[in-house]
Amino acid sequence: MRWILLLCACLAWPAWAELDYQLKPRQIAEGTWLLEGSTDNFAKANGGNIVNTAFIVTDSGVVVIDSGPSKRYGEALRQAIAATTDKPVIQVLLTHHHPDHVLGNQAFSDVPIGALAGTTDLLRQQGDAMAENMYRMVGDWMRGTEVVLPTQVLEPGTLSIGGHSLRLLGLGGHTGADLAIFDEQTGVLFAGDLVFYQRALTTPNSPGLDVWLKDLDTLQGLPWKQIVPGHGPVASDAAPFAQMRDYLGWLDQLMRDGAARGDDMTEMIRTPIPDRFAGISLTRYELIRSVSHLYPRYERQRLQRLDGH
Repeated sequence: MRWILLLCACLAWPAWAELDYQLKPRQIAEGTWLLEGSTDNFAKANGGNIVNTAFIVTDSGVVVIDSGPSKRYGEALRQAIAATTDKPVIQVLLTHHHPDHVLGNQAFSDVPIGALAGTTDLLRQQGDAMAENMYRMVGDWMRGTEVVLPTQVLEPGTLSIGGHSLRLLGLGGHTGADLAIFDEQTGVLFAGDLVFYQRALTTPNSPGLDVWLKDLDTLQGLPWKQIVPGHGPVASDAAPFAQMRDYLGWLDQLMRDGAARGDDMTEMIRTPIPDRFAGISLTRYELIRSVSHLYPRYERQRLQRLDGH
């Protein structure tokens, strides 16, 4: 029996050994490192690595921003940090509760994991279902992954760590509980999924596109030098904000007009994508999802206006 088990393990090893995220941190500012994910959708080919995570090496230790999509990713992230600096990880900051940003928490269970109170509530409510869905989409990359809730409640304000003054902003356009982090020492703005760039935005928990647009005003008003979006390339100009505003405005007007005409969802999801968005990854896929998430709200609002209530 022992030989049979050993043979099975040996046969399975090559496939398991190939599950390597090959994370390569790239320095984007003093003491600041980015791990840039793909702008594709979740797939077994990428292991769910479609997210931007980052870490800041401070005088006191390392601050990690988002833990990634799986336990395996979180472990790879810690290894990448250890290969970059000998300073210990002392803090994890989560921008929001979506699985690609938080399911690596297991690898950081020995340090404080901070999040807005609303993020913890949402992860408690939705985490298990999101993790199961990730298992279905990316398979063995998720092996051993379990939901680990934040251990620290963050409040908007300034967090001082090792000579870095991190301005924490509590916003809500993407999920209702979205943390943006502005490093006043380097001018790097970690926008989380309040900013997507060259990748269509996702809307499953958005309280409304009007809220999201106001959040963009808040973020753009900061004295940033670089923007790290939740998904997509880093930028040192306002192009991500311009693209986000353009796309959100188009999406909002599309659904307003559709509701006014009485169009159904099937008609809405067939809407032609404007040429200016043709180069943005997953526009059709995310349009279908956004219509399913948001369009019923526009229809209800239209009916309320007709009723006079």
